[in-house]
Order: sequence, then C-alpha cells, then structure tokens
Amino acid sequence: MPSEERDEDLVRRAVDGDRAAFRIIVERHERRVYNLALRMTGREEDARDATQDAFLMALRKLASFRGEAAFTTWLHRVTVNTCYDLLRKRSRTPLLSTAEDREPEPPAWPDHADATDLSIDVQRALLAVPEDYRVVMILHDVQDLPYEDVAAIVGIPVGTVKSRLHRGRVALARALRGRPERERPEPAGPSDEARSR
Repeated sequence: MPSEERDEDLVRRAVDGDRAAFRIIVERHERRVYNLALRMTGREEDARDATQDAFLMALRKLASFRGEAAFTTWLHRVTVNTCYDLLRKRSRTPLLSTAEDREPEPPAWPDHADATDLSIDVQRALLAVPEDYRVVMILHDVQDLPYEDVAAIVGIPVGTVKSRLHRGRVALARALRGRPERERPEPAGPSDEARSR
C-alpha cells in the first residue's frame, strides 16, 4: 500500500469497504484535526472527543465527498462543524471549572502555531474571541490555509472570511490587553427622548 497514495484514491477505497485505506486517512490527518479541535475548544479532553467525533462523522459521510474541493478542505469542514456542536453542548452543560481556571493545553503534536511560538497568553486570549472569528483565525493564521480554503471550509464568501479575520484580530488584541470583547453597539437611531416629542 503506497503511503503516497492520494487522499481521493484512499477515499474511494474506503467507500468500497477497505478499512486499511481509512486507517491511512486517519493517520495522515489526525494531527491537523486534533490541533484544529484543540484551538477551537481550548481543552485537551474536548479536542480528543472532537477529533474522534470528526473522524466518525467523516467515515459515515465519506460517500458524500464529491471531490469538488480538496479532501483536506472537506475534512476541515467536518472538524469545524464537530467543534461547533461540541461547543454548543458545552455551553448548555455546567462545568466544574472554566477556561480561566486552567491553562490551555499545548498541542500534542507541533504545527505552524508551535513554530511561531504561540504563547499560553495568546492561546488563552484566543478562547475569548467569538467562535465565528476564532475559526477563521485558526484556519488562516495558525494553519496557514489560504482565504479560499477557509471560505470553503466554513461555508462563507472570501470577503466574509477577510472581515471575520480582521474582527477576530481586533478581538484578540483586546483580549491580550485584558479588555473583554464588548457587545456590538446598537445602530444609531432616534433617542427615546426624540421619539416621545
């Protein structure tokens, strides 16, 4: 079995029932999926759960991969959706400890973020960035994916990726300065006093 086999060929074999092909897919992409999940969730335990869930979902939906985008783009989208699901569940479940109680855990495997020496403070601040902004920052700034790939993974236009990236960086800068992300101001309109006249 050549290890240089294309993902698309491995997918075809896996869809046809070749378990070894799917095992190669998992081994090939596990590190990136885990690191993305860890940065999205901020907790090692959640990242392990999200990684496992992402590969289970990928296995179930492998036949739906049409090859219109790269397999890695499709797998990243599955991972991001899995992380969103996990984060929604977590927000409904009371935790015994919060993200502020614990230091974010470093990735088990090095990736681009480790090469740029991403500090614990930055990782903690990143968790304060709203999820929609955080995901594009992780995919573009940490995992070095181009805007077009990020747009395909998240399912939004490239312009929206750039906008969310900018807003995410502003939110990250605020979090690093210790200022919480403020609610977006309401659109300017007539004051209650002016309306009562």
